[in-house]
Parts: sequence; C-alpha cells; structure tokens
Amino acid sequence: MLLAGSAVFAQGPVKLRNEQPPIPVDEIIRRFAEREKEFKIARANYVYRQDNRVQTLTADDRVTGEWHEVWDITFDPNGKRVERVISAPPNTLRDISLTPEDLQDLREIQPFVLTTDDISKYNVKYLGKEKIDDIDCFVFDVGPKVLEKNQRYFQGQIWVDDKDLQIVKTYGKAVPDIKKGGGENLFPRFETYREQIDGKYWFPTYTRAVDTLQFSTGAKRIRQVVKYDNYKQFQANVRLTFGDAVDGDAGKGGNAPDNNKAPALDPRLKDSTTTKKK
Repeated sequence: MLLAGSAVFAQGPVKLRNEQPPIPVDEIIRRFAEREKEFKIARANYVYRQDNRVQTLTADDRVTGEWHEVWDITFDPNGKRVERVISAPPNTLRDISLTPEDLQDLREIQPFVLTTDDISKYNVKYLGKEKIDDIDCFVFDVGPKVLEKNQRYFQGQIWVDDKDLQIVKTYGKAVPDIKKGGGENLFPRFETYREQIDGKYWFPTYTRAVDTLQFSTGAKRIRQVVKYDNYKQFQANVRLTFGDAVDGDAGKGGNAPDNNKAPALDPRLKDSTTTKKK
C-alpha cells in the first residue's frame, strides 16, 4: 500500500539548470560519497541534541495530538555512543502510532548520508544544477536498486555543494511503505537541511514534513519537525551537559555551530512544531 500523500511544505527541484558539470558525473558521485564517508565518521565523534515532534492535524492544520521526545546523543563514561531520552511528555497522537520503522527513520533516513559503503545500493542520476540561497549545487535523483527485507532506504533528491561536495539538502521519503498483518505503515515526504559545523562538514540541523497519508481507513494528515542542535565534538575526560537536562556523562568540549545557515531554511520555521504517522 503505497503512500499517496500531498506534500505541502517539502518540494523537489524548482529552478533546475540543464548544465553539465566540469568533470564527469561518475567522478562527482565518487568524490561526494567519499566526503560523505568522512562526514559520517566525523559526526560520530560529536554529541548533539535531537528534538523530535510528530503531530496529527485536521484538514485546516489544527493540531489534534502530539508525540514529542528530546534525545541527547552522547557518550557514556566508557566512551560508548548512547541516546538518552531527556524529555517525553505524554503521547496524545490521534488514530496513529509510531512504529520501530518510524524511529529508525528519525535516526537514519531523515538525516540521510550517502557514503561509499552504501552508494552501490542506490541508483544515482544527475539532474542538473540549482542554487540554494548562495550555494550552487549539483542535484541528483536517488533511489534504491533493490528493496531488501527489513531494510530502510531513502528515495528522492539530494543537493550536493559543488565546492565542498557534501549533501546540503535532501527531499524525499523513507521507503518502503509497509503493509502486513492487517496493519499499514506509511511514511511522509520530508526535507532535511544541513548547516556547516566547525567550518568543515555540513551537519543535518532541521527536518520538516507536512503530508497527508492515505490509509485504507481514511486520510491522516501529519506534521513532523526534527531539530538537531548543540553539536559539540567529543573529547575524552571532559564532562558535558546540555542545559539542565543531562545526566552525568563523559562528554566533550567543542565549538558551537557557526553562522553558516542551512540553505533555503525559512527562519520562521525554526519555532514550528511537527507531526507524524502510522
């Protein structure tokens, strides 16, 4: 049962230029996959806060229910990567519930990374160039070659900075939608934006989805917003806390994000709430 939602906020390329890159497309793909591998390794050495919000909506976008959790992604005293739930108000979602696949997508698909380890699993097609604010980007269509059982994939478009050769924006959805045992698990289209952290790598900082999921029992409108912030590089033997919330961990010291803003991110959305489905 495939999703047939209407994405109101998220969108794909709108001002594509039919412009060939200065080097072969295959070489660009190889290079950005290598840079994404570097970025993935670097991000694994940062702590950060992830604020996740999913809401059910009426047809005129009035909120009827909400799931909201805030996670600190950090390290324990032994240096092991851990995820701590620091805030989880009562879940008031109406008519839908979050599944393990939803939570996996929050962790892995929406902050999508396409590295040399995974690129062989995807078809990657060059579409052209498009400017996102002042950043000129190569735009690629990306989709899984094969949907393997119990695996989650990204399908949509990615914008790759033509200088840094890193993903700065993604638009698409997690696939596949799932129907089994009388249940339906449908997933919204979303946009994820990155910002440059510590002057080198582009880290995901904001994801938003507004979509109508077409269940057999009726359409369900949802909104989802995920914010990633307080990126700080991990260093051994340093104690880190975020505000009042964190329980004592071996932490890290580091620099806060600089002023390089996520491309095309409307600052009015920074205070928006979110939603989700199933």
